Amino acid sequence: MIRVVHVATGNVGRIALSQLIEDPRFELVGLVVSSPDKVGRDAGELAGLDVVTGVTATDDLAAALEARPDCAVYCALAETRFFEALDDIKTLLASGANVVATSPVPLLYPWGLFPDSMIDPFEELCREHDVSLFVTGVDPGWANDVLPFAVASTCQSVEQVRCYEIADYATYDGAPVMFDVMGFGRPVGEDLPMLFQPGMLASAWGVSLRLLARGFGLELDEITEWFEQEPAPEEIEVAVGTIPKGGVAAVRFRIAGVVAGKEVLVVDHTTRLRPDLRPDWPQAAQEGGSYRVEIKGEPSYVVDVCPTSRKGDHNYAAIALAAGRVVNAIPDVVTAPAGIRTPLDLPLTTAKGVFATTLGHRRDEKSEIN
Repeated sequence: MIRVVHVATGNVGRIALSQLIEDPRFELVGLVVSSPDKVGRDAGELAGLDVVTGVTATDDLAAALEARPDCAVYCALAETRFFEALDDIKTLLASGANVVATSPVPLLYPWGLFPDSMIDPFEELCREHDVSLFVTGVDPGWANDVLPFAVASTCQSVEQVRCYEIADYATYDGAPVMFDVMGFGRPVGEDLPMLFQPGMLASAWGVSLRLLARGFGLELDEITEWFEQEPAPEEIEVAVGTIPKGGVAAVRFRIAGVVAGKEVLVVDHTTRLRPDLRPDWPQAAQEGGSYRVEIKGEPSYVVDVCPTSRKGDHNYAAIALAAGRVVNAIPDVVTAPAGIRTPLDLPLTTAKGVFATTLGHRRDEKSEIN
């Protein structure tokens, strides 16, 4: 089994933690939290499982790493504590642990965004301790790297790739993301949030566009960004609170990689807090939300991905997708060459371990499914 320390039990982290506890490929040896009320509680309780693991949560990262894990799973929010998160990743690598993470997002593909002076310390730590770092998620992540690569691999020619997230966030309960990052509830066109400050969209999703460009063998001339906000026609109640009349209740933004004046790689997001807002914007393929890849080429495609879950709604399912992507990558990351890894460097991660857990029902936990 792979020994794992897990960091953070928020929206993504809690789901990832539950898989780490239940999946026989992994042995949870440490848990790090930031909330004082979670310190000292059992990992099973914090994961929402009816089990006692014997692993209790601590707010001391260094203490948790004394367990000498093979890998650390890092799911802490980085958008509002970016440099602290970078330091956390360095601490994990310096301990001799491989790292899979959902943040900081720029480490998904930092080349072309960060200067070498910011990238080199991570690469040097990886080489010094013979470990690897892999940052991913659903978007940025799987929905705009592995998925479009898989679809485009069947084309004889490609003119444009567009990746969409279309979602109703009314039930999403991440207040920092909703209010501070995306700016819901603020006056339209005023007091722009973090995400819509000049250059932020291109930074956040530019990593995915540059990764796609590398995989497709393209050199991007530039990355452009655009956004639009829609006000609430009346007061709207959502999971994180009240959106006042006139406050932002829907946003659409687009980031494009341009070659020879043409948008060849595009990430297009539509996020609403009520389904009737801006019906002219892209519509999801299922109630609540979906992901979509459109390819113009030969042949052309429209591929809709509609995650669902027995444990929650469309927002929960999308978060679970990100958590599963990270956790299932652990075996490949642990055996990968030292350095910052991307989907272009790792083997195709499959459901091998997940099928073993489900179909084998943990019988013997060492037997193989023929």
